[in-house]
Amino acid sequence: MSAVKIKSVMGRWTVWVPLVALVALVLSWGRDLPLLAVVAVALCLAGAVLAAVHHAEVVAHRVGEPFGSLVLAVAVTVIEVALIVTLMVDGGDKSASLARDTVFAAVMITCNGIVGLSLLVGALRRRIAVFNAEGSGAALATVATLATLSLVLPTFTTSKPGPEFSAAQLTFAAVASLGLYGLFVAMQTVRHRDHFLSVARDGVVKDGALSDDVGVDDDEHSGVPSRSIALFSLVMLLIALIAVVGDAKAVSPTIESGVDSAGLPHSVVGVVIALLVLMPETLAAVRAARRDQVQRSLNLALGSAMASIGLTIPVIALASIWLEGPLLLGLGATHMVLLALTVVVGALTVVPGRATLLQGGVHLAILAAYVFLAVSP
Repeated sequence: MSAVKIKSVMGRWTVWVPLVALVALVLSWGRDLPLLAVVAVALCLAGAVLAAVHHAEVVAHRVGEPFGSLVLAVAVTVIEVALIVTLMVDGGDKSASLARDTVFAAVMITCNGIVGLSLLVGALRRRIAVFNAEGSGAALATVATLATLSLVLPTFTTSKPGPEFSAAQLTFAAVASLGLYGLFVAMQTVRHRDHFLSVARDGVVKDGALSDDVGVDDDEHSGVPSRSIALFSLVMLLIALIAVVGDAKAVSPTIESGVDSAGLPHSVVGVVIALLVLMPETLAAVRAARRDQVQRSLNLALGSAMASIGLTIPVIALASIWLEGPLLLGLGATHMVLLALTVVVGALTVVPGRATLLQGGVHLAILAAYVFLAVSP
């Protein structure tokens, strides 16, 4: 990258805002923050989210689909896992169900919130949102299997009392989750990559690259960003995501105290954390849907749900060797009903490969029910 380009890029808000957010993370780490400082960190978090979306789109424009969606989903999930483990180490027995609550919240937000918003935006733009049913169906089936193995079965196993896995069962769930996720990524990126590319309205698969309005340099505006610009954006994406998740941890004590003061269930903390962490994917998916790239939106949504389970459970299983206290993974009856409803409705949505405003509204209604019941169980 030339000196002129570096100077031009470094002058952008998408570069300095994540750096400021990272500085805010360093200054606030491990400290009790006053209300004014919490507000400042929250503003940094919001700016870092917007910057992360920008840099993710630049990277996606360079590598094309489905690799672009995979980069953002995996990057966010890896850092999300680090956040969960950190909070569990600090939280003691109070955080025994944090992994379950956060992962399930991520599944509901992605499979209903992001999917619903994407279909809604796509249908508003073109009356009917069109996507590849083969790829989306395979992704949904994988999410349903991972969720059942990791979050439903612990409620019914009998080796340990309560919704817990025994050590052997947790090891099996971790290996199965990681293996299934790895197999899906191989299918998505190598063997059946065409199943995850956008389709034209006549059903023909078309290139999944982003449109050219991703905010790259003017001389790159007419084509794919150069390798140097893409690498720079990848580095900035990681910095922005670290700032997002770190700043979310910095404000989490305020969230926890607010939840306790309001007399709400502690599981609401997991919902709020998932909402904060998944903001980059949500904004990226909505922007893709506005460009009539609904398939990319679904890749982001279902890929994030899959990564949340397929990467979190193995890491939590490994961390449980050092973590003290129980690890509650099994869902309650209400959440199992919502998960089953999500899978059934999701299957009916993706099978035709076309969706209207109604399908988007149904998914958003399920998310609303989940959030309402989390607040008022």
